[in-house]
Amino acid sequence: MKTALKLHALLLSSALTALGATLPAMAQTGAPAGGTIRIVVGAPPGGANDTVARIVAQHMQVDGRSVIIENKNGAASMIAAQYVARSRPDGSTLLLGSQTTIAVAPTLQNVTSFDPLRDFTGVALIGAAPQVLLAGPKLKANSVSELIAQAKAAPGDIDFCSGGIGTSPYMAAVLFAQTAGVQLHSIPFAGEQACITEMLAGRLPFMFANAPTALPYIQDKRLRALAVTSAKRAAFAPQLPTTAEAGLKDYEVSTWMGLLAPAATPPELVDKINKEVRRVLRLPDVREKLEAQGYALADDSPAQFTQYYKADREKWVSVIEKAGIKGAQ
Repeated sequence: MKTALKLHALLLSSALTALGATLPAMAQTGAPAGGTIRIVVGAPPGGANDTVARIVAQHMQVDGRSVIIENKNGAASMIAAQYVARSRPDGSTLLLGSQTTIAVAPTLQNVTSFDPLRDFTGVALIGAAPQVLLAGPKLKANSVSELIAQAKAAPGDIDFCSGGIGTSPYMAAVLFAQTAGVQLHSIPFAGEQACITEMLAGRLPFMFANAPTALPYIQDKRLRALAVTSAKRAAFAPQLPTTAEAGLKDYEVSTWMGLLAPAATPPELVDKINKEVRRVLRLPDVREKLEAQGYALADDSPAQFTQYYKADREKWVSVIEKAGIKGAQ
């Protein structure tokens, strides 16, 4: 693990250094006023983040300007975040942000090339989706309370699967362990689908899964869902209790997505884009598609969204520090 993290650190450092050398010139050649608006996504095409961005972008127009997606994958979205932080603040370049972008990745990677709070302003929260505590046949517990009891009886002996340090499912498990006062053992795999395969085969007991990943396996009953991690029950599975209802008070995790702009973007531009995003989120087709992926859609002002992501950052930085999690240094 230490060797892998050192290699990751070297690759991250090289990537951000190379990007930093080119960004000043790139920022000066951004889309002109009146041109296309770009939403920069720090993930490859076809993934969950990219899908959400495209669902929203295809219906957006701001003063006749169309909106396109630009994928800048790498370094857990830090390459995309740094690019937008240094872009011209004219409303032409936006970042699809999340708790990974604003809180988890910058902290674990000790990023100094931009400041997640100082260098951005909130434009519009799209929505937030819970994760699902998903159990395979190997897990003997049938409820959250039983899982906690088993973990307390055998500290560190119960494994959970995730895509690795810093991923949303991993962080959800870390917060679960902290809140419940138990020790769990992380088994990293290359993404959620790999974890699902291991669970179906009876080799790993449970995981926290993003809603779009979990839903097919809940619906066909190949895996069991013990709870959702949101503060309220989820519309996509109203029969599932929240983790708090199931026995773990004060536990809540939501995977949010929203648009951010460079900090100096004029407030009138931010307000205009915010109103357009909120209009798009009210469209029945958009709402249906995003809710099918587990998202509860937002209707927040820029100020409300900014307050929301700042509080979320504080929460996850505290979790990381308390757990002593070390990423690339």
